Amino acid sequence: MFAALPAWAAPVNVLAFGDSLTAGYGLPAEDGFVPQLQAWLNDKGIEAVVINGGVSGDTTAGGLARIDWALTPDVDAMILALGGNDLLRGLPPEQARANLDAILSKADERGLPILIIPVEAPANYGPDYKARFDAIWQDLAASHGALLGPPFLGPITRIADRSRALAEYMQADGIHPNAKGVALIVQEVGPYVVRLIDRARTGTDTLPQGALSQ
Repeated sequence: MFAALPAWAAPVNVLAFGDSLTAGYGLPAEDGFVPQLQAWLNDKGIEAVVINGGVSGDTTAGGLARIDWALTPDVDAMILALGGNDLLRGLPPEQARANLDAILSKADERGLPILIIPVEAPANYGPDYKARFDAIWQDLAASHGALLGPPFLGPITRIADRSRALAEYMQADGIHPNAKGVALIVQEVGPYVVRLIDRARTGTDTLPQGALSQ
């Protein structure tokens, strides 16, 4: 049973700040991450508006370049889901870390609660690169007091049968989820977004034990 949040005077505006995974690349408008997350929240009776701040192809450097104008005065909370394009380009993890740290600092200046959704490096990048890249997210969440969600593509990459996962939940490029894949992602990420919204409303986590069960 999902426990809804208390009624609030106005919806919480949540900026989903990311790249093509956030933007909904290759999908009809209603099937992207933001519209599906919005529908999920609506179904739970949660008063929130999710703003699509995804830009396809954006790196962490690109995100840093546009964060000031993306954080409009009406934004109450932020989901940060950047790093995939840094990974695809093999950019140094330290560079991604510095850019993400700067983005988070901008949100901190506004006093915004933040949910970080990690991107995991695949094993073929080598153990050293993977370890350095994968360590970014927990470290930054701890240093900025942010919520740490599950890896964006985690519900798909955890499927043991990789061929089935690609066929059923990914687009032909093998990089972006299809509508069914996005639905899996939203089911996993959604409860963390509820926690984020609760922080935006109350300044802390007030949900009772078990409130995030689906």
